[in-house]
Amino acid sequence: MVLVDSHCHLDFPHFDDDRDQVVSRMHSAGVRGIVAVAVELEQNARLQRLCAQYENVWFSTGVHPNHEVQHEPTVAQLVRQATHPRCVAVGETGLDYFRHRVPAEVQQVRLRTHLAAAAATGKPVIIHMREADDDVLRVLREEGVPAGGVMHCFSSTRETAAAALDLGMHISFSGNVTFKRNEALREVAAYVPLDRLLVETDAPYLAPVPHRGKRNEPTMVRHVAQCVAEARGMAVEALAEATTRNACALFQLDLEV
Repeated sequence: MVLVDSHCHLDFPHFDDDRDQVVSRMHSAGVRGIVAVAVELEQNARLQRLCAQYENVWFSTGVHPNHEVQHEPTVAQLVRQATHPRCVAVGETGLDYFRHRVPAEVQQVRLRTHLAAAAATGKPVIIHMREADDDVLRVLREEGVPAGGVMHCFSSTRETAAAALDLGMHISFSGNVTFKRNEALREVAAYVPLDRLLVETDAPYLAPVPHRGKRNEPTMVRHVAQCVAEARGMAVEALAEATTRNACALFQLDLEV
């Protein structure tokens, strides 16, 4: 069984003490590739080094919606970073009204900047959405997503998923889909068309059951895949094959599977 972890943060300091072992476990478990996702522009050099050090690692460029910065990112900055051959997406961007570290109006301008960069580079966009469904969908409709993208760590309703799918987006599920209370989210995972489905860890966060509360890592995407497969009533091997194919197509990963 071959899997791609479509969203993690392998460069974060949580992995500084054992990153080599994390990658070794990942490959041993059949997780053949990962997308290491940016939350600030300053990560770019670190992400490039990560991709040079490890096989089958790609990265994105972007500024998280709730990341406080002295200077807002520009389209030119994002485009410049996105030209690296291992950069496969713009983001993570989006809107997060849960913590309000960054004012909503600033987040919306930032999201539009990222969408413009994605359009300019022809790369997909990675969307973070928390308690901001209506505004995210509105901005996506207004700006467009010509290269598509992914609603990462999806935690909303079937109606929101349907609207995102209509816009050409993929839907990605993380460890929270395994949590006991999230039966409604598993129903959404069963609803999403198989060819628009991705799986991820968001490591080091959101470790899935049975590792909830521990540090997450790419190996654990297997638990997400197993849970989503069970929700859909299909074999996990078939789910893994489909989501790996989807990730390779969306992000243009040169991964032999």
